[in-house]
Amino acid sequence: MRLKAALFGGIDAQVSAVSSIAPSLSAHPRPYRAAALIALLAQLLFSYRLTIPTKLMFDEVHYVPAARTLIALAGPRNIEHPLLAKEIIAGGILLLGDNSLGWRFFSTLAGTATVLGVFAIVWLMLGRVRPAVFAALFALFNFTVFVEARIAMLDGFMAAFTLLGIASLLWAMRAETARGAWARWILGSALLGLAVAAKWIAAPFVAYAAIGFVIVRLVDARRSGRSVFAALNARPTGGTHRHWRGMAAIPAILVLGVVSIGVYGATFAPAFFYTIDPLTWRTLLPFQVTMYAQQTQVLPSHTYQSRWWSWPLMLRPIWYLYERTDGAQRGVLLIGNLVVLWGGLVAVAACLYRGARARDLRLLAAAGLWIGSYVVWIIIPKSIGFFYYYYLPSIFLCIALSVALDHFGRRRQWDMAVLGGCVALFAVFYPILSALPLWGPNAFRVWTWFPSWV
Repeated sequence: MRLKAALFGGIDAQVSAVSSIAPSLSAHPRPYRAAALIALLAQLLFSYRLTIPTKLMFDEVHYVPAARTLIALAGPRNIEHPLLAKEIIAGGILLLGDNSLGWRFFSTLAGTATVLGVFAIVWLMLGRVRPAVFAALFALFNFTVFVEARIAMLDGFMAAFTLLGIASLLWAMRAETARGAWARWILGSALLGLAVAAKWIAAPFVAYAAIGFVIVRLVDARRSGRSVFAALNARPTGGTHRHWRGMAAIPAILVLGVVSIGVYGATFAPAFFYTIDPLTWRTLLPFQVTMYAQQTQVLPSHTYQSRWWSWPLMLRPIWYLYERTDGAQRGVLLIGNLVVLWGGLVAVAACLYRGARARDLRLLAAAGLWIGSYVVWIIIPKSIGFFYYYYLPSIFLCIALSVALDHFGRRRQWDMAVLGGCVALFAVFYPILSALPLWGPNAFRVWTWFPSWV
């Protein structure tokens, strides 16, 4: 209990320090000091005791050996997923050694980038630092982000590149010149290509970006009394576009597709040098078909499998680790922070309802990010599912929650109350998020509040 009290007190003090700058920064358009403080807090939190457990846990048993195979250029392994995330894990092994620090170090950087991506998206959407700070803190203390930032899996890298890609495309909206807009648009396209190269589930966001460009331009044209042709053209008669200046729709969409696909393809370069069964230009495209077949194959049942409809309700978390290791009983449970997961669902509904009635694209976008990232799991042909598939939607809930609190509860400072609940739950669950020593094999009962959590 003293450990929990000490942890809660320390975290609460850090959160208060970061949160206190929000009101003073809200009047200024530059959020760099707040972002730097949040990045430092995130990196410290993700890195503390990173090497425990010293053994592979959960899907590290697939991806770390695949990274070792890449280092040796021995041949294809774990072919159901693209190479980028495994290349990054391999980079950690080469840099820091084939040990738990080398396996997981770059995951901590991806986690910090994810938190900063949340911050940037909300700041670019609303132009206010306070809601951006709270969105980032919700992400930081969301259990899913913390756990994925401390394990060598693919999802953390996919999420980081996706969020940074979205932020770059939003940044392009704010550019004051056509040259600046194009540079940021190309950067965002490349980042989305890297996201897909980490895990295919990011691919819909390339399409969402194209759709979003067209929708924003059409809404701008309607409000300014311009034609559809003017909306999609680079330079409308008698003025400039409010968003993505100097960019026409068709070239923008073509660049988005070409750059993202080109970057994705480039990440397969190491496979051309395999000792056994190397890729060639002729086999690169057929290999994608093979990957799809591997992704959609019928798999045997699994202890922790769950259906897509159960993920928002948090019915079946996953024990990434629960055993005696490194001299003590330890556990790592992938579970969502209930304040974020359940409060975020209310926020999505509120943003969707109010956004539709007020025709507010910012509220609709906050809800749409979660909807777009979740609905793909309903559509794609996967034989079984797991709660970690909900990782990206769980991050977008942080955005919806912050935007909703800013819109509906700004004067009452509800964001502080919600953050307090979020941090309190993080402190309670910290021992089984971070593999702290537990007092025995039955210690898990303290945190398994529902039978399905066991």
